[in-house]
Amino acid sequence: MSSEDTARIAVLVPVYNHAEAIGQTLSRLELLGLPIILVDDGSDAHCARVLDDLARDPQMDLVRLPVNRGKGAAIRAGLARAAERGLTHVLQVDADGQHEARDLPPFVEGLRADDETLLLGYPRFDASVPRHRFYSRYITHSLVWLATLSFDLRDTMCGVKLYPVAAVNRLIAEYPCGDRMEFDSELPVRWHWQGGRVGNLPVRVHYPIDGVSHFKLWRDNVLLARMHLRLVLGMLGRLPTLLRRRQETPS
Repeated sequence: MSSEDTARIAVLVPVYNHAEAIGQTLSRLELLGLPIILVDDGSDAHCARVLDDLARDPQMDLVRLPVNRGKGAAIRAGLARAAERGLTHVLQVDADGQHEARDLPPFVEGLRADDETLLLGYPRFDASVPRHRFYSRYITHSLVWLATLSFDLRDTMCGVKLYPVAAVNRLIAEYPCGDRMEFDSELPVRWHWQGGRVGNLPVRVHYPIDGVSHFKLWRDNVLLARMHLRLVLGMLGRLPTLLRRRQETPS
């Protein structure tokens, strides 16, 4: 593979008030040997200082949003910075350290610059996963499978995703896919609708005992419900195309 064919990749880590975890998370990501784009999503003063210190590393590129806008907005900001830097791909990883870093190399090994596959991590949970989180995920899974009429998107909620930068930025220019946690599921569904290639790779997940969750029960559940309603209605408008695609897919 020539140097022109080799993908130009960075790790994208959206951060909101993970001051205690982010340093260890970044240390574990060093095994990838990739530059890192940190997106500070309006963190408090303590976390902002921690990120400023980390950003002294020449491998770190810090993007700062002045106020908290949500995970989707932070990922879009990171994708915009990646485009400015001429990167072909970014590997999204959550800041809280719940993902096993040793499972991440297969997402980027041998990656070509022109590969436009959206790679989704699907979790392999250990005993630390709260039971209510484990089972409630299947509500989203079922609605995503309904919206796509397929099982191609194995898990859209996992915080590990490999994005082909240019193609994803074209998609979100037309469909921003939400500012908060709804982004994680809406973007893969819309990617699937447009016929984009999708792959799924396993990632071991551990929930830290002192982990910080920014999920707001009422706000985020309302946003997710609205998103799933949009997607199911959107599926109905695309029904002939999706059914034809199912018939053309080899069993």
